[in-house]
Amino acid sequence: MFISQAHAQGANPPPAGGEWFLPVMMVGLLVFMYFTTIRPQRKRQKEHAELVSSLGKGDEVLMSSGLMGKIVQLSDLYVVINVSDKVDMKFQRTHVTATLPKGTLKNLGA
Repeated sequence: MFISQAHAQGANPPPAGGEWFLPVMMVGLLVFMYFTTIRPQRKRQKEHAELVSSLGKGDEVLMSSGLMGKIVQLSDLYVVINVSDKVDMKFQRTHVTATLPKGTLKNLGA
């Protein structure tokens, strides 16, 4: 009963190109993933590393928490920012999200 069905299935040759469909599809998927996820993420990491390394005293910055302030002291791993009169806070340099144009804090009333 099962033997006749097995012979019938083996009699048909595979469709043309069927052997290459899966490998080509896998390579296509990997290329798609590289250009949509991996490459943009590496670009963002590189831009952030350049931003963190270019920080200087007096720069106005935005932190990942949303806090804004002016840099008053820098070290290799940390940055001290002035957020208000007589209020200085210490953060890791990696938490700086962006540098703001000069005078942004004055325009906001900070």
